Amino acid sequence: MARLRISLPEQFIFSTDIPLYISHINYGGHLDNALLLTVVSEARVRFFKSLGYSELDVEGLGVIMADAAVQYRSEAFHGETMVVQMTPVDLHDTGFDLAWCLTDKTSGREVARGKSGMLCFDYGQRKVQSVPAAFLNKIGPVPNLP
Repeated sequence: MARLRISLPEQFIFSTDIPLYISHINYGGHLDNALLLTVVSEARVRFFKSLGYSELDVEGLGVIMADAAVQYRSEAFHGETMVVQMTPVDLHDTGFDLAWCLTDKTSGREVARGKSGMLCFDYGQRKVQSVPAAFLNKIGPVPNLP
């Protein structure tokens, strides 16, 4: 299998600090690959909150993750604080990708990068819906990555 190569945008519209707890660490003494996504999920909740939304209410619609891609760059350890940067990219009719990057706050070492495919979802009807225009106005221009 060919290795993933995830391109990142030049700028991110959101950043948050998340400390790594002992519960994030695996038997190898570093950030567990599955728990990395819990760190990204916490950052995603904070991202939507920073815009005045929740994942269940983005202009009356929820968002649901359709897929995720992760490229690990280095280990991360208990007690380190991850700076998680995030921004929407690759907009389409019913959703967008959230590009993200984790770096260690102290050293600046990149730990991981990735994209989470998000769809706008009406949980009452259980159907995918179009991205709300008011949400697009809040986030501004959305870049397309190579």
